[in-house]
Amino acid sequence: MARARVDIILGGCALREVYEQNDGLVGQSFTTYDASRKLWHQTWVTNRGRLLQIDGRFRGDSLTLQGRQAAPDGHEEILRGVWTPQAGGVRETAQGSTDGGATWQPRFDILFRSHKEGAMAASALSPPQNDDARTVAALDTEYQAAVKSNDAATMDRILADDFVLVTGRGQAHSKAALLDEARKKSSLYEHQEELEQKVRVWGDTAVVTALLWLKGTGDGKPFDRKLWFSDTYVRTPKGWKYVFGQASLALPKEP
Repeated sequence: MARARVDIILGGCALREVYEQNDGLVGQSFTTYDASRKLWHQTWVTNRGRLLQIDGRFRGDSLTLQGRQAAPDGHEEILRGVWTPQAGGVRETAQGSTDGGATWQPRFDILFRSHKEGAMAASALSPPQNDDARTVAALDTEYQAAVKSNDAATMDRILADDFVLVTGRGQAHSKAALLDEARKKSSLYEHQEELEQKVRVWGDTAVVTALLWLKGTGDGKPFDRKLWFSDTYVRTPKGWKYVFGQASLALPKEP
């Protein structure tokens, strides 16, 4: 949970937000219209040394602001916030991208409601489950496409550092092992697609059950098989991460 106070300042020319989370994070933002550039601008700073400057315009009733900042791991991240009127208040949603805007991960979903004293209260919400399910489904599909093309960089981004894959033969494969196989192109795929996919979400954990068709060559030997996968994803500050996978051979259906 979190609380925020939003005030109109400087004779109505700017908004100031003071935001406080239960974990000790405190931030302040100043939002104003920059007439010289014909853009809305927000500067956001926190007590943990974070600085974010974002710009944008209204699209209908919604205000969209976007900018770049250094992520905790040193990579550049694009952040995008959208403010939309909602009954009883204003809803702010945020997404982040670490691949130049090719893919986006949810960061937070906040509903601002007015207190009778005139301040604003913000209750931090988990992203709607349907949105989470769609995000994880797309991420899992993206991961399988990366495996098919031996795209180690994309696999690296999606996999958690402590990822483990357990196969139906009882073998365990680490993230490092899978990335090494991709870089060496140990397997060349004709097919690596999910024929069926279902996502279940429980808070910050999601499980993808998928029927995967694999066809190609591995170490020069052909293979053509279908596997059932259970892929577990966990929501992290950097977005959803693939943390555990378990595979078993799909048996032919009985007549």
